[in-house]
Amino acid sequence: MSDPISTLSPAGDRHFDGLADKFAASLYGGARGELRLALLNRLLPEMLDLHGQPLLDVGGGLGQQAGWFAVRGHAVTLAEPSGEMLARARASLAGHEVNLLQAPLQELTQLAPGPWPLIACHAVLEWLADPRSALATLAGLMAPGGQLSLMVFNRDALRLSNVVKGNLEKALADRLEGKGLRKRLTPISPLTHAQVEAWSAESGLAIREVAGIRVFADYLREPPQSEADREQLLALEQRYCRVDPHWRLGRYLLYTLERPLRSSEEATA
Repeated sequence: MSDPISTLSPAGDRHFDGLADKFAASLYGGARGELRLALLNRLLPEMLDLHGQPLLDVGGGLGQQAGWFAVRGHAVTLAEPSGEMLARARASLAGHEVNLLQAPLQELTQLAPGPWPLIACHAVLEWLADPRSALATLAGLMAPGGQLSLMVFNRDALRLSNVVKGNLEKALADRLEGKGLRKRLTPISPLTHAQVEAWSAESGLAIREVAGIRVFADYLREPPQSEADREQLLALEQRYCRVDPHWRLGRYLLYTLERPLRSSEEATA
């Protein structure tokens, strides 16, 4: 039997060439994907100060989030390393004025340096070999006073999900990361809230808002079958997604990070 074929980039990151169909079906198809987008539709205007400022969408994938910002008057640049994903984004964004750039996050310092008043980086860091350095790179792209909408795959929620499935030994050993092999879509670098807190502080960013995306949905024994059940679930998610302790077990954690206008050193000089 041959060894599994790795789909990691030379930098050790997970890109999605050859996986666009599975990515679209697994992450956006069905009730969970619809719920994720519905929650973002509600939360982004609450958590961000939006006034049509230019936006850099990092790892923009299929283009859903870029389209959301474009229709609200933002001049959007979508950066995505996968040519296959970028082609799908181009098709889905037909009619929108969105600048498309094929580039990984690490090259944006040269290719899209900004500084940007608004950056979105949703479900990207968990697919990178070095998410800590990636967050520092994002911080360097931000204008003073700029905002970063960051969404990451929650390691603590992944642990609970494994327990619910009966994978007790795996959860106890904390073997939660995917390996980036074949067509499996378990993130290679799921993150904890503590890591986001620490790395944000290192990069000079302040956490202004936080919410959990899909706090309850992924733990249901059966997905909601009727439209009424789906509406009830959405209402439940919306009610508790920003309430402690519930947000801490969202499948994704959504943050608004801000680069202060002046550093603390400058303010006290």
